[in-house]
Amino acid sequence: MVLRSALLFLSKRRGLRRWMETSPSAERLTSRFIAGNTLERELTVCQNLYAEGILATLDHLGESVTSLAEAERSRDDYLAALDQLASRAPHATISIKLTQLGLDFSEDECRANVERLVERAKSIGTVVEIDMESSAYVDRTLALVSDLHARYGSVRAVIQAYLYRSEADIDNLNQQKIPVRLCKGAYKEPSDLAFPNKKDVDRNYVHLMTRLLDHGVDPAIASHDAKIVQQALAHVKEQNIAPDRFEFQMLYGISRDLQRRLVRDGYRVRLYVPYGDAWYPYFMRRLAERPANVIFLARNLLKH
Repeated sequence: MVLRSALLFLSKRRGLRRWMETSPSAERLTSRFIAGNTLERELTVCQNLYAEGILATLDHLGESVTSLAEAERSRDDYLAALDQLASRAPHATISIKLTQLGLDFSEDECRANVERLVERAKSIGTVVEIDMESSAYVDRTLALVSDLHARYGSVRAVIQAYLYRSEADIDNLNQQKIPVRLCKGAYKEPSDLAFPNKKDVDRNYVHLMTRLLDHGVDPAIASHDAKIVQQALAHVKEQNIAPDRFEFQMLYGISRDLQRRLVRDGYRVRLYVPYGDAWYPYFMRRLAERPANVIFLARNLLKH
């Protein structure tokens, strides 16, 4: 918990972030886990993944914008990405954060920005995956997801297994036939809202995962934990759930061997592929999500 708290603290240090995001020495680190600074580099990575049989969800890094004008620029960046997906990255989706689209300034403006993206995604036959942020945003995020799903479809919600409320949220989303990506959770939350111990988070993750596999619509199992992946595979085999009824999601640059093995075995795999200059908060939260990832990262950096 001390390491996790320290990593989350460091993720908010503006000076350290500025140095890291402009440091040439960080390039080797970012090139493995961040597609690049530009949309063109992002699309090239997604094309290469597609050639390997791996799908992508594009994440233009940047959150907690400082004005509605910045939120509109983020919207336009995603619209530009959507315009390229059909020809450059077939079956790719986009992942967005509502704070990046202006939620902290105006719910109405945020809704309008997201609606533009969902309309465009629907027109090209793809999906907007609406990332979940800290617990303060859960109700507003799910309300927007429900509204957009009812009007357009073409959205997927994200639920974090470390929150106590997530089982009820998943049951509600399943009833609405809204697709869900299940992750563990990467924000620091108080113990009255979230499981403080990893073993309890893992146990709840598996519980929620089986509910999604049994009752959800096109759920995404977002985990690099090989034990959890094996439990998912055992469950779908036991329940005779076809591989095209769900997918595995992982982060770009991590667990490459596991990703390729799942593809070889006929399962759908989608990678969360971030791009852009503002990579530091994202990267630090990935480490904090599971402090053992610090060691895991070091091992991955040594692999070719």
